[in-house]
Amino acid sequence: MDDLKLEPVAQPQLEMVQEEPVIFTAVVPLKPEVILGDYNTISLKPEPIVITEETIDKVVERLRHQNGAFAPVEREVALLDLVTLDVASTLQAEPFINQNGVQYQVNNESVNPAPGFAAQLVGMKKGEEKEFTIKFPDDFTRKEVSGKEAAFKVKITEIKEEKLPEVTDEFAKLVDPEYTSVVVLREKVRENLQMHADEQSKHQFEDQVIAAATALSQVDFPPVMVEIEIDNLIQRQFRFLQNSGQDVEQYLRSINKTPEEMRVELKPDAQKNVAESLVLGKIADEEKVTVTPEEIEAEIDKMCLNSNANQEKMKAALHEERNLHQIENTLITRKAIEILVGIAQKDKSAPETK
Repeated sequence: MDDLKLEPVAQPQLEMVQEEPVIFTAVVPLKPEVILGDYNTISLKPEPIVITEETIDKVVERLRHQNGAFAPVEREVALLDLVTLDVASTLQAEPFINQNGVQYQVNNESVNPAPGFAAQLVGMKKGEEKEFTIKFPDDFTRKEVSGKEAAFKVKITEIKEEKLPEVTDEFAKLVDPEYTSVVVLREKVRENLQMHADEQSKHQFEDQVIAAATALSQVDFPPVMVEIEIDNLIQRQFRFLQNSGQDVEQYLRSINKTPEEMRVELKPDAQKNVAESLVLGKIADEEKVTVTPEEIEAEIDKMCLNSNANQEKMKAALHEERNLHQIENTLITRKAIEILVGIAQKDKSAPETK
């Protein structure tokens, strides 16, 4: 490969031609070809996200629910009540859900234990029993119950109503002792919402600029790069599921997809990621973007600071050559994006200054 000046992007496929003496062929996917368009002509402006009073009201209402409490009531069950119930059920004549003393919030949007279960409880009284059947939709996310009919027998043993605090200065202090009034509370909510909105707007704008630069360019890459990116996307998704305590196989069953179907579904995203990554890499080359050892060290310190892992072990791992190379590439890509964003926001009508 050195003699032929080849730059492979993945492992070779080997085929033995002859054993004595050994002769074999090696097929390698080569470095993709990227022909950049004139990205200096890109002209875009970010769309600001305005925080409305209605949005603040919704957050305050959510805070009321977070600081509310449930108290027993002597009346019929209503939506959003918290009930305690005994439930016995069968699915296609087989045992399904059988529990006593279960607490359940009566929410019409809930599909657990079955769609429409909450609606069946509305109007029931404490001590009352009721029997009903529910058929799961044919396209229900849990494949093992979709299209089947469940028979339920429930008994309400307690009904609680949510008591929400009034929005007063005392409520503001309950949310945070530093919030001395409702005015301060709403202003802090606005600040937090604006901070998250600005970050969201920033990422959305970066995505638009990268997509514009990619659309101007010609990118030719081997299919194996897409397959590698699909592997990365799947591994990232599975790691997230495992870290949140979810079982991968159960997740696949819940979305009614096989691993092969997931790969097909992820292919467009993988193709987009590969193309955009190659374009950003080429722009970084054109702009002669570099990263200093000090910048790499600062990034490592930041990564360790934001992690709950043993910082000494993590720092040692990040200093391995493979990880250092990945961090360097990440920083180079970040700088290339900053350059593109600056170009896109530049006033193209203004005369060039030397």
